[in-house]
Amino acid sequence: MLIAKKTALIYCENQFGLMDGKTAAGLVRHSDTYSIVGVIDSSLAGEDAGEQLDQRKNNIPIFANLQLALDRLLDIPDCYIYGKAPLNATISAAERALILEAMTKGMDIINGLHEFFSEDAEFSEMAMRCGVKIQDIRKPPKLKDLHVFTGQISQVNVPVIAVLGTDCACGKMTTAVELNKALNNLGIKSVLVATGQTGLMQGATYGVSIDALVSQFVIGEIENAVVQAFERENPDIILVEGQSAVSHPAFMSSVGILKGCMPDGVILQHPPSRKFRCDFPLLPMPSIVSEIRLIKAISQAQVIAIALSHENLTETEVQKTIKSYEDRLLLPTTDVLTYGCAKIIRALYNLFPALDRQNQRNSQTPPLLTKG
Repeated sequence: MLIAKKTALIYCENQFGLMDGKTAAGLVRHSDTYSIVGVIDSSLAGEDAGEQLDQRKNNIPIFANLQLALDRLLDIPDCYIYGKAPLNATISAAERALILEAMTKGMDIINGLHEFFSEDAEFSEMAMRCGVKIQDIRKPPKLKDLHVFTGQISQVNVPVIAVLGTDCACGKMTTAVELNKALNNLGIKSVLVATGQTGLMQGATYGVSIDALVSQFVIGEIENAVVQAFERENPDIILVEGQSAVSHPAFMSSVGILKGCMPDGVILQHPPSRKFRCDFPLLPMPSIVSEIRLIKAISQAQVIAIALSHENLTETEVQKTIKSYEDRLLLPTTDVLTYGCAKIIRALYNLFPALDRQNQRNSQTPPLLTKG
């Protein structure tokens, strides 16, 4: 039985389509939980969210402010989602006022920040008065429900693939979501383990926002999520969403992911045009070769494919980069938003023939093979 999605309006002022708007972008592209009815960003008011992200109209309008959104939508949305993910994760006075206003309209509040709205006295009082709920996606489980590493990951006997990257906000989640959908569409049962707030908002059944955990439990929580997915779903393959980058000096999350899920392969996401790390203009981007070497140095897993972010690149530049990487690195390379996941799926078939056999058994059509 299908559960009806809740309607949601996403707040992303001045950031939609930019790095700090990645939560909003992810939800506009895909959500099993919410039906997105609009985005608030006055800098893009009147535009179509799909066209802004991917040059493909999706009929999700961008509004200048909350009141205009409510005036123009047929119904008041069920939820108001704070869709920005800034490095400094605190809200402004103006944003606070909008959240309070959304509650007075009867909208539940969905929050992906480290600042927990449910622990804010003013927000909690307003929510109670208005009969709405506040959901803090990044709020970690209670101590009694957390897990340390046990080694049970060694009993998982289906391929586990980590989608890592060379930086933050470079498309790891998007590639993981698109690959997960493509595999399932081919009759291969794939389960995606989320490791960040956006993946959880999109509806991932398994996972936790690992950057909100005490470090003692990061590796164990990732292991536990993979083991649960394996035992409960009987999947053919498990994908694990990456966070940040192994080489990133500010974050440890990718190292925890590598240790916790002990992947059988890594898909590496990379933005070729990016010169400096997201939010860190003094830190140059690593080369893709150095990131591959670093992953290999601390993990038994091999990088099996490259996925590109096409930010600030023309289609011709993307194609040239794909050819250059494939010639130089001898790894299948693609941009999944432009060309789909065919190359990555072929790489998985080559490494794990059981996946190809499963596809042939469950599908009457040949595997999706497109250009790129």
